[in-house]
Amino acid sequence: MSKREKFNTRTITIDTAQKREITATAVSKLPLDRNIEVVIREVVKARKLSQQQLMFAGPLRDIAEQAWHNNQQYPSEMWHETYKILYLPEDEDPDLAELVKDPETWRKWGYLPKSDKRECIGSTTGLTIKGYSRYLEQIHADGAGMGVLFHASPNEMKK
Repeated sequence: MSKREKFNTRTITIDTAQKREITATAVSKLPLDRNIEVVIREVVKARKLSQQQLMFAGPLRDIAEQAWHNNQQYPSEMWHETYKILYLPEDEDPDLAELVKDPETWRKWGYLPKSDKRECIGSTTGLTIKGYSRYLEQIHADGAGMGVLFHASPNEMKK
């Protein structure tokens, strides 16, 4: 591999002896003409679908129904976009590896072609369970600061 070629990132989930052997072979064949980083860790759990459903059925709905900003109310979708800008983890967050599924490819911000305009391109689907929990905590705190009274989540009412 020449120095001009881009090294392609590869992720291997080691859950069988065969994949462990494949990984060992891949590591033994890594190029030595550049610095390559190998990270071995437990698989980071992705967020749960129920967390997404609870956000729109719970706090975002409560905020949309009760919160006022600049003498105006906004739909839950607009609050969701606002909260992504405010609360998704930044690319340099020191806890990024715990908050997003793939810290190597995570990007909160992008730029439009031929423009200096920065746009939030991050998505809550890229968050881990821990990252999504932190995101929801920040939403609840903001809503409470605007006087929103939150309903109990459907999961809590089953107990």
